[in-house]
Amino acid sequence: MSTDDERPDLPAVPRTRAELRAAREAEAAAAAADSPSPSVSDGGAAEPTAQSPDEGGGAERDGTSPATDTPVVSPAARGARGAGGERPTRSTFVPPDAESTTSFAAHSTTDYAPPAPVQPKAEKKPKAEKKPKPAKAAKPAKAARPEKPAKPEKPAEPGKSGAPSDRRFLLALGAVLGILVLVGAGLGVVSLTQGPRITEVQVDPTEAIETSGSRVILTANQSLAAIDESQVTVDPAVPFTLDAAGRGIGIRFTVPLDDDTEYTVKVADAVGAGGGPSATLSTSFSTPASHIFLLRRDPDGNDQIFRTDLSGEKAQPVFAADRINDFRATSSQLVVSVEEDEGSKLLVMDRDGTDQRELELPGVGYVGAIQVSDRGGLVGYSYSDKELSDTEGRASVLVTQSLSGDDEPVVTEVGGKEANIFVWQFVPDSSAVLFIDFDGALSLVDRSTDAGVQSLGLATTIQGISRGTYTAIVERLDGTVVELNLADGSEVPLEASTPDYGTAITITPYPGGTLRHVVSRDENGLPVGQAVIRVNDEGAATPLVEVDSTDSILQACASPSGQYAAVVIAPELADNPYDQMLLPLPENLETHLLDLRTGDEIVALTGFDASWCQTAPQF
Repeated sequence: MSTDDERPDLPAVPRTRAELRAAREAEAAAAAADSPSPSVSDGGAAEPTAQSPDEGGGAERDGTSPATDTPVVSPAARGARGAGGERPTRSTFVPPDAESTTSFAAHSTTDYAPPAPVQPKAEKKPKAEKKPKPAKAAKPAKAARPEKPAKPEKPAEPGKSGAPSDRRFLLALGAVLGILVLVGAGLGVVSLTQGPRITEVQVDPTEAIETSGSRVILTANQSLAAIDESQVTVDPAVPFTLDAAGRGIGIRFTVPLDDDTEYTVKVADAVGAGGGPSATLSTSFSTPASHIFLLRRDPDGNDQIFRTDLSGEKAQPVFAADRINDFRATSSQLVVSVEEDEGSKLLVMDRDGTDQRELELPGVGYVGAIQVSDRGGLVGYSYSDKELSDTEGRASVLVTQSLSGDDEPVVTEVGGKEANIFVWQFVPDSSAVLFIDFDGALSLVDRSTDAGVQSLGLATTIQGISRGTYTAIVERLDGTVVELNLADGSEVPLEASTPDYGTAITITPYPGGTLRHVVSRDENGLPVGQAVIRVNDEGAATPLVEVDSTDSILQACASPSGQYAAVVIAPELADNPYDQMLLPLPENLETHLLDLRTGDEIVALTGFDASWCQTAPQF
């Protein structure tokens, strides 16, 4: 083994100043040991002497030898000279492509051998491929750690706009915000050029056909200037009141609406609060078809309350009991009076007969003349104790209480005493009660206020109370029939119809007119027939239903809007026995439904006590 193999591995090509200096010093030491002066063979030029490290530092940078001012020969050039027969230097740089691991070798001038015999050994050095020596030589490149582009960059922290991804995000965000600003500005310009628009409509068509006071509320896209009632139209025409503020326009219908009808509401010349062009706000909605509830008594089985459409083809029973005396319906509930051996029971349930619950009564007794206040959430009735004598018990007192059953029954008092009531009615769409006591005093009391009892004079009967007008039709002690304003107590005589059909037994007001039940008599004063006359607000009268002396008309009611009428007739009265209920009525009763606008009969149904009526029939 040569000494070269014992030396530590050195880089194949000197790369640093220290290596270059070491190489020159080794060459100079070898030359000094062999001969005081360099020898030249084969006509080659003498090798320059090595200089000290201090002197050679600057020459290395300039690429020249300071002693001879000749360029320092590169290893590749030295190899080329050796190949051309020129004597190589005593210290040989191994070319970069040489595979020998020996970097330097020192020789004497006498035993120096040309590099030719050594070349096979150099070619034999594929060991370098087996040994990852070149990898060691590449280690200096590893020092350039600051330049490591291959390593993935750490994600930039939020808010640091220096990262390219952050810059792209900010650009995208800016573009989106810019687009939104442009779109908003464009919409603002459009709204200013087009005027106000409707963004929301609120209306309950089902409630609107059953009660007065329903609303349609329009919401605009901007605050509006003041709106006057003259700007609002409703088609078909319906009386209304207006309440407008800000973006909202509330239109309250003072009477119920017709069923199965499309209504269009328009607000003309609506202008934004800040000015700009005007616009017409318009919306339409359709009301559903009507349904009614009827009571059918069965002397051989259970009495039934059923719900039906106006054709009578879709009748469905919703409640049954052995003895049903009376019932009333609100927009969401039924109130039913049931007779039992120990007295009456008052039940409240949903309109489909579910969720039944019993209301507390003032005592053990009997209930009659049931009425309801849908708006006030109240039920009222006439009550009498079961145990009644000249000195004990209550007879025909007026009781009101909440439909929810949350409160106790309240007995109406006049002058600090419980009043015995002859006839009474709820004022539609309120919590007020109009009644006549056994002394003939007509009074008004409102459960929603603490105003107390308001005296309205003397009267014999209450014919009816108009929806939405707070006006009652009452008969005074002298027999005159007047229209009484319940708000201020003023009154005017009720105009006779044209033609005049005489004095009416009952008068039922509805929006647009009245239904008047009249009896025709012969010269001896005996009844020969009955009729229901439709009288409009102008006084024009038209017969609606007529029967002869064999039949009897028990009641006439109008639908909430005055679109239809329900007339209860007892046919063949001589052969039609009465039942044994608290409210005794003929066993066979028919309800005839008519179109009030045309006068045509729609259908005749078995039963009575139509839910359109405010009170039960009286005979």
